[in-house]
Parts: sequence; structure tokens; C-alpha cells
Amino acid sequence: MKQRISSAKQPRSLRLRNGNGALSGAALGLSAAMLAPLTAQAQSSEDAASQVTMPVVKVQSTRIDPNPNAEVGVPYKAKTSGDARHTRPLAETPQTISVITKEAIDDSGATSLTAILDAQPGITLGTGENGNAFGDRYIIRGQEARSDVFVDGLRDPGMTTRESFAIEQLEISKGPNSSFAGRGTAGGAINAITKQATLDYDFTRLGTGVGTDDYRRITLDANKVVTDELALRVNALWGDEDVPGRAPASRSRKGLALSAFYEVSPTLGITLDYYGLRAKDAPDLGSYMVGSGTQRKPYNRAPVYVQEADFLKSNVDTVTARVKWDIAPATHLTSSTRFGQTQNGYVVTGASANTIRAADGSTYTAATLNDHSGWQEVSYFAHQTNLRHDTSLAGMKHELIGSVEFTDHKVDKGGYSIVNAGATNCSALNARTGAYTGAWCVTDANGNAVNGVNSLLDRQITKTARTNDWHIRTVALSAMDTVDITDKLSAFGGLRLDRFDWSLGVTTLATGVRTAYSYSDTLVNSHLGLTYKLTPQGMVYASIASAADINGGEADAGTSSGYGGVVLYNGSVAGAKPEKSKNLELGSKWNLFDNKLLATAAVFQTTKRDVMEGANYDTVGTFNTGKNRVHGVELGLVGNISDDLTTQLGAAFMKSRVLESATASNVGKVLSNFADKSAFAQVKYRVVSDVSVGSSAKYESSRCAGQPDTAAGITNGICSQLVPSYSTYDFFATYRVNKNLDLRLNVLNAFNRDYYLAAYRSGSFVYKGDARAVRLTLNYEL
Repeated sequence: MKQRISSAKQPRSLRLRNGNGALSGAALGLSAAMLAPLTAQAQSSEDAASQVTMPVVKVQSTRIDPNPNAEVGVPYKAKTSGDARHTRPLAETPQTISVITKEAIDDSGATSLTAILDAQPGITLGTGENGNAFGDRYIIRGQEARSDVFVDGLRDPGMTTRESFAIEQLEISKGPNSSFAGRGTAGGAINAITKQATLDYDFTRLGTGVGTDDYRRITLDANKVVTDELALRVNALWGDEDVPGRAPASRSRKGLALSAFYEVSPTLGITLDYYGLRAKDAPDLGSYMVGSGTQRKPYNRAPVYVQEADFLKSNVDTVTARVKWDIAPATHLTSSTRFGQTQNGYVVTGASANTIRAADGSTYTAATLNDHSGWQEVSYFAHQTNLRHDTSLAGMKHELIGSVEFTDHKVDKGGYSIVNAGATNCSALNARTGAYTGAWCVTDANGNAVNGVNSLLDRQITKTARTNDWHIRTVALSAMDTVDITDKLSAFGGLRLDRFDWSLGVTTLATGVRTAYSYSDTLVNSHLGLTYKLTPQGMVYASIASAADINGGEADAGTSSGYGGVVLYNGSVAGAKPEKSKNLELGSKWNLFDNKLLATAAVFQTTKRDVMEGANYDTVGTFNTGKNRVHGVELGLVGNISDDLTTQLGAAFMKSRVLESATASNVGKVLSNFADKSAFAQVKYRVVSDVSVGSSAKYESSRCAGQPDTAAGITNGICSQLVPSYSTYDFFATYRVNKNLDLRLNVLNAFNRDYYLAAYRSGSFVYKGDARAVRLTLNYEL
């Protein structure tokens, strides 16, 4: 790895080889020249009566991290946010922002965004059906967040499979965040900071992984300084595996991220990026609920029933241009423009327990198959420009930021025509008609998988025409200021205005008739925070922030208003107001051990009002009638406890409650899909200079499946669709073979626990966590 010495101090041609712990000949020569006078003096003193003993000079190097936001020498700790609108270090920001660095991600062995985020405190997974992406759906502090994913500060609207190979760090903002992110973000937002080309270093890193369940993964991360002004970086991915313990369900990934940086002048730089991902799965929906009433629970012997024709595909292509311009010493402009296209399509199989009639007339319970399918094509354009100006007003330092943002998002949605040509093998009760009809059973009367379970349906699949076309254009203006009122007291204020034009076209395939709906509105949200430094290392803060969710804001839901789609009434968009959230937070942050360890604690309360309710939120009298509250405590500890011990710890203890509802019996109940306790710990210990061992553990309490923003299905204090609590444990070890080569061994779900991530509201499928997996990764640095 080559390090570029700052042009303000040295010519660019002078480089220092430092990536593998070895200094270059030029650097050694420089050191020798500096020590020469001392050496000569020591030599001449040998004839003297007393001999001078020179102190030992120890040169120690640390692998350079190309992440500009990293805390130097602390692999799990980020110092700053990748969002330029956060002008202060994370330890001085009056908000809960959890950051997961690339090294922490690598050590964990997790590769998908879903697996990484599921481990984080306060975040649970949701399920989807038809237009919703399976699994890639997040709930933050009890609030839907599947559309609140951002990449480098710009919203990423495609409901796709997301990967980590091109991510430098993940930032999770907790609590309503619309002053930064715009509409939505009722529980928070997820911002992925991507790897960028840099003029500072040359490096090439190749990773190759193998493991159980036919796991194979190859990654490349290479940066090349082409000239003094131009740098190129490439990240590539190829991966394939069976779902641990659930073959023939499988996952396949191919990815490419290209970045070019051109320094026009010392004050002006331009970056151009491309990101592409091809993900294809043979998806496994896991298990299903069995039992009745309050005794329903996931079936722990569910066979793998994925069918041969099943698929879940995501294709992503985005191009982003960025400009950073230091207009003056106190004035800085950052601008980002992105165009992207994504395609997401799937035909997957679900299973649900039914009453089966045997040939002799007796009945038993077995699982029968059903279909879920849909496709989406997304195109989007986004532009954001931020202008920062640092000044002094009334004797106080101000960091002023003005922003303008324009987004244009379009989503076409349709489905598939599916013919199941396979012969039925059982007779199942139709709950609606009371009659027994032919069905496909995956288990027999004893609960064992039937023969040929993965080829029962013999599917014939045809993509159908578009049924929904969703479109939203938004123009946003925001102003932010961070001001030092005194040496110890600082304040942050933010105000954002979003003006949007929303439309939806619904086409009836049988007739070809398209019905159009549209409306416009303006959202205003704000954020205010105060910080007080108790010591140079620690501070306390208080903040209040708001957010707003619009009617029909979930692009993948169309008119399925129960999933966040538009509420229609009497043939037009219902007169529903935006759902509004407000967050109150008190917290403290402490930079310990020479800024190598960050300890955080926060007490928060989020109240959401004007919630739309009802079976599909479109029942008369249920517009904006709901109100709910989530409050709790979140704790965090990240960084180096000692030179040899690195950790990332977090825990969230929360309570939810429905405060108002059109259904009186819902008042006082907890929210659906809400885990009130969650915790994560990842610890790494360096045994000797070249060997480290580590472990991670996550815990999530039980939660009750149901519709977002509504009361859980609870009768006499017992949930009717319970997802049990779970704990899992992982282990890893790293060995640095030499200056170019290191090995990492990961054992995931080491004790092979059965656990469940989320359940669909009817219980017809329950996502099952991966079984034990062992992976060995070889990392080679050229």
C-alpha cells in the first residue's frame, strides 16, 4: 500500500510504503540521515571515560484504513459521519447514530445488509407479500423503514437485495429524521457510505472464501493512483452458496463498483461512480405457524419446500457524480447527482398448515403450498447540493448549511401468471367454502416431508403486464446551523420543506383500463439539539425532531394500503393527512481512552399520531385515527478497551403502546412486529501480534406478527402469532501469515440454534434464521 504525503508538505512523487508494516527504502534512508549526527556522536564518545547508551527507537506501523471517516488505529470506531451535513464528530452529535465499520462487518462474517442490520439493537425484520421485497425490510424502533435506506445521503428507492462488498461504513440514525432525510424516517434511517477512489494510497486486496453449504465468495478492492490528479478504484464480487441448513435453497451474487476521482485543483474534486449488482436466489420462506388461537407457533420440523422454478432476482445499476469544492477557506460546496435503475422480480412458494382429509375419511394437519409473486421496475433521479459556510455572528461560531434537493422516482409494478401443472397429492379443507379440494401437501400425516417435495408444483411462469405505475417528484429546501453559544454549550437547528407531487396509475389487465390518482402536498419538519460539554471527553445532549409519512408513500405497495400503499375512498385519494412523528431524546456520549472508545447512552420517546388504521387502512372512520408511542433506553460501547481488546456493544430496552385507535379494544396493546429487548455484542482480542480471536452474540425478544403501525393480535395477554425470542452466537479467529496474507475463520450460529426472524401477519410463512455455517476467508494484499 502506498501513502501519499500531503502536497502542502511534500511533492506528490514522494511515497511511503506502509500498508504491510514495512517502511520503504526512501523512508529508511530519511530516518538514517536524521540519526546520522547522533550515530557519529556516539562513535566518538567510545574513547571517552563514560559510554553513552542510545535509547531504542521503535517504529510501529498500522494498516492504513482508506475510510476517511475512521478513527485512526481503532478498527470498529468511526470518528465522523459520511454525510457532510453532520459537521461535528459523532461523539458531539446530539442524536443516536450507530456506525458499523467495514472491519466490524468483515469480522462478523455477515455479507448481506439484512444480516448486518438484523443484529443491531432496536432493529427487527419485517416480511412482505407480492410487491414487497422479501426479507429486505427493516423496522427501526417499531416503525417501518423499508423505504428509508440511503446511499451516500441519497434515498435508494429500489426494493432490492442489498450487499456489503462496496460499503465503507453503515450509519443508522435512530429516531424521526425528516429534517435530514425528507418524507418517512419515522423510526430512523439507514445510510450506506460507499468506497471511493482516493489519491492517497495504492492498494490491491483480494479476498477468497470457502465454507460449508458450498459457500464460495471472491472479492476485490483495488485503488490505483494513475496520475497526481487521477485515481481509480474497483470493487468486485462473485459469490454463491446454499442457504445454511436449507438446501436446495440458494443465494448467488455478482457485483461491480467503479469509482474515479479527479482533482481539478487543490480546492476542487470530482468523483464519478458506478454500482451494479446481480442477485439471484432460490428463496426459502422458512417455516409456518401451526396450532390455533393463542397456541399458534412456528413449526420446528418444516421441510425445505422451495420449488425448482422459484426465484428472487434483483438487478441494480446506478451512476453517481459528486463534486466537492472549497470555494473559500470557510465556504464549501458538496453536490451529488444520481441516476439509477433497479429490477426486482420473484415467484416464491409459501406453506401453511391446513386440515387434510385422508382416504379413509380421517383428518390430520399438514402443510400445503401457495404462491407469492411480483415484479418491480424502478428508475430514479436524485440531486442534492449542500453549501456550508462557517462564520462568526454575535461573537459565536456558526456552521451554516443550506441544501436543495430534487428527486424523481418512478416504479412500475406487475405480476406473473402461474400455472401449477403438478398433480395434487392431498385433499385440503377450503376454509371459505368448507369443501375439500385438491392441494399439494409437503408433509404427511406424521409430519415427514413427502417424496419429491421440491418439484411438486411443476410451475409454468409467464410475466404479465404492468398493473401499477407509481411516481413521485419532490423538491426540498433545508437550512441547518450548528452554533457554539459558549465554550461548553452548542446548539443544532434544522428546518426542511418538502414539496411533492404524487401520482399512481392502476391498470385492470382484463380490460386494459387505467385509472389515475394524484395529489400534492408540502411537508415541514424540524430538528433541534443542545449539547453541553461536561469535560473535554464527555457531553450530555437533548434533542427534539419530527418526521412525516405521506399517504401512499411506499412505492412497492400500490393500493395495498395495509402495507403503506395509498388509501383510496369513493374512487379518489382519501383525504388523509400525513402521519406525523416526534422524538424526544436525552443522552450522553463519552470519548474514553484517548478517543479510542466511545460510550453512549440515550433515553428516548417517539410518538406517532394521525395514524391511518383499519383492515387495509381504508375503512370509513379510520383515517388518521391512530396514535402510538415507543419509549426506551439505548446503550452503546464501541472502540478499543485496550490495545489488544476491541469491541462493539449495544442494547435497546423499549416499550410500545397504542394510545388511540378507532378500535377501542386496541388501546393499550403493544405494536406488531415489535421486539422490546434486543442486544448485540462483538468482541475481538489480539492473543499475540499475528493472532486474534473473537465472538459475537445477538439477542432479540419475542414479538407478535401483524400489520405495521397497528396493535398486535393479543387476546388475554397472549399473542396469536408469536415469533419466539432467540439468541445466537458466532465465533471468529484471524491469523496474519505474513505481511501480505491473512486468514479469517468464522463459525456462524455456532450452536446451530433454530430461530425465527419475522412472521407474516397470517402466519402462512415465518422466516427462519440460517443454520450453522463455517467459512474460511483468505485475504491477500498485493
